[in-house]
Amino acid sequence: MAEFFFDYGLFAAKSITIVVAILAVIIVSIGVGMRAKSSHTGHIEVTKVNDEIDDMRETLSATVVDLDTYKLQVKKKKQEEKSDRKARKKELKKAAKIDAGQEDGADVNPRVFVLDFDGDIKASAVSCLRREITAVLSLAGQGDEVVVRLESGGGMVHAYGLASSQLLRVKQHGVSLTICVDKVAASGGYMMACVANKLLAAPFAIIGWIGVVAELPNFHRLLKKHVVDFELITAGEHKRTLTMFGENTEKGRDKFVEDIEDIHLLFKEFVTQHRPQLKIEEVATGEIWFGQRALDKVLVDDLITSDEYIARACENSDVFEVKYMDKKSIPERLGIAVGSAVDGVLMRWWDRGTKSRFYS
Repeated sequence: MAEFFFDYGLFAAKSITIVVAILAVIIVSIGVGMRAKSSHTGHIEVTKVNDEIDDMRETLSATVVDLDTYKLQVKKKKQEEKSDRKARKKELKKAAKIDAGQEDGADVNPRVFVLDFDGDIKASAVSCLRREITAVLSLAGQGDEVVVRLESGGGMVHAYGLASSQLLRVKQHGVSLTICVDKVAASGGYMMACVANKLLAAPFAIIGWIGVVAELPNFHRLLKKHVVDFELITAGEHKRTLTMFGENTEKGRDKFVEDIEDIHLLFKEFVTQHRPQLKIEEVATGEIWFGQRALDKVLVDDLITSDEYIARACENSDVFEVKYMDKKSIPERLGIAVGSAVDGVLMRWWDRGTKSRFYS
C-alpha cells in the first residue's frame, strides 16, 4: 500500500509540474506579445540573387569538375572579382564627379528588385507588399525594374483594389513593373496583374476569371418551420438587400444583382484602362485560360517562368530580392498556425469542389 501511495504521489508531482510549466509558457507568451505591440513590428531583408546563383554554381562545380580544373576556375574568378572591384571603384569616382557637375554620365548596372505576393481571399499579403514597395521606391529610379512574382486566385474586391493601387505606385514613380505568374492570377489576382508594364506567365498558369461572384445561404424557411422569428431593422432603403435569415424580396434581389453588375463593370473598366489591347467583352465572361490560350487572348505578353526571367536578368543587372519580415509575438504565431491549418483544409475542399476539372 505504501508503494502505491508513493507512486501516486510521484505521478501527481509530475502532473503538477507539467501544468505549471504550461501555465508559465502561456504567461511568458502573453508578456512577450504585449511587449511586441510597443516595439518595432518588422524589418526589410534584402538578398542579392546574383550571389545566390554564383554560390549554387560554385557548389555544383566543386562536385562535378575535377579538383585541378576547379582550382583554376576559383583562381580565375578571384582575378575577375578583383578586376570588377577596380572597375566599380572607377565608376563610383566618376559618379561622384557627375554629382559635382564635372562630367557626363557613367555606366552603372541597372537594378532589378524582386517582390513576392501570395494572395489569399483577403489579400493579407498587401500589408507586407506596401512596405516592400515603399522601401524599393525610396531607392529605385528610371532604368531600374520591379518584378513581382504573383500568385492569387482572387478574393475581396476592396482588398485586391488596394493591392492593385500599391502596384500602381511603382509605375507612378517612373519605374518599370513586370509581373510574373507561375501558377494563377485570376479574378482579383488578374486585377493586380493587369497593371504591369510587362505581364508574363508560365505555359500552364491559370489567367483571367474576370467576373464577380457572391454566394449567400438563406435559412428563412428553416426558421419558419421551427417557428423562429427573425427581425432585421435597418435605416436606409438599401442598407440590407439580401439577408441570411429573413425573407428575401424580389426588390432586394434586383438591387443586389445591380450592385454585382456595377462591380463587374468597374472591373472591366479597370482592366481596359491598363490593357487597352484586350477585347474586354471576350475575356470578361468569368472564364479562365491557361498560358498559351491567355497569350492568344492578349491577357499576357509572353510565356516564361519567373525563374527563367530572373536568371536572365542576372546576366546584365544587379538583382535583389526584397522581403518585409513581419515580427510576430508567440501568441500571434500560434494563432496564425491554427488559422493557416484551417484555411488549408477549407481551401483543399474548395479546390476539390470547384477546380477538380482542371487537374490532369
